[in-house]
Amino acid sequence: MAKQFPQIDVAHQKFIEDQHMFFVGSAGTEGRVNISPKGMDSLRVLGPNRIVWMNLTGSGNETAGHLLDVNRMTLMWCSFTTRPLILRTYGTARMVQTGDEDWAEMAQQFPDHRSARQIYDLTVDLVQTSCGYAVPFMEYQSERDTMQKWVDGKSDDDIRAYWVEKNQHTIDGKPTGLLG
Repeated sequence: MAKQFPQIDVAHQKFIEDQHMFFVGSAGTEGRVNISPKGMDSLRVLGPNRIVWMNLTGSGNETAGHLLDVNRMTLMWCSFTTRPLILRTYGTARMVQTGDEDWAEMAQQFPDHRSARQIYDLTVDLVQTSCGYAVPFMEYQSERDTMQKWVDGKSDDDIRAYWVEKNQHTIDGKPTGLLG
């Protein structure tokens, strides 16, 4: 049975930190709902009601566009090992971009990554756990090196050009606010 909590407790934080990936869900007032898997060393729990995560370059930029319209966000983790559990955090988020005043301070939370395009700062107002009995067992092997190889083969100007070409609008044609 699902259980709800007003904040992230110590056991929730430990579970989150033990997972190798998470999913982000967002939606604007109209258009498609987006759910994206995220990985790498890109998420930090900064308190019982605060999570920040660094968004790296990808083929789309849906979350950014959705947050310009409606600032709600859901993050989800599920255990593919040990005891079955699904954990979701719900809340409102703000987007911090590379040129913003608090970018440097927030970016210090994470390893350097040249393709970082936003950091999302989520204020959690609800945590929900559920059983996860139907989630399969899967074995973690390693992080993919594909993103790093892609970045290593690009100049900063190449990455910026990719953002201009691929990350300026959502799949519904809404602006993402990337690069102002």
